[in-house]
Amino acid sequence: MQPPSQERRRGASLGLPGSGPGSLAPFGTRVLAFLVDAFLCAVVAAFFTAPDLPGNWSLLSFAVVYVVSLVAIGQTPGMKVMGLRLAHPRPAARLAPWRAVVRTGLLMLLVPALVVDSDGRGLHDRLTDTAVVLDR
Repeated sequence: MQPPSQERRRGASLGLPGSGPGSLAPFGTRVLAFLVDAFLCAVVAAFFTAPDLPGNWSLLSFAVVYVVSLVAIGQTPGMKVMGLRLAHPRPAARLAPWRAVVRTGLLMLLVPALVVDSDGRGLHDRLTDTAVVLDR
């Protein structure tokens, strides 16, 4: 017999399904979406800093792309490519700008994204009451 802690499925405490659309996204898929976004933002920053490397300007483009896309459409370009979206307390409404700013700021530090709870949500998601879920 398995201990009770092993029987609980990911996302159960959030009322999310165990699999399929709307379920919590796997860590690896979220990392790939982040890498797509990071590359895209580095390319955008490079347009403004060429012929020099973008350096820290990539962080500015990352923040702008993340906040604007999360508030406007609920997913970043990397999330769109990987079939993910951001779930938040008011699903029919747009994400509040303060949630997008706080979540993005914490994500840029990387460490909060690596500190996960039993559902697999990063600290940046817990603090902003959001979750990255499968869109398809």
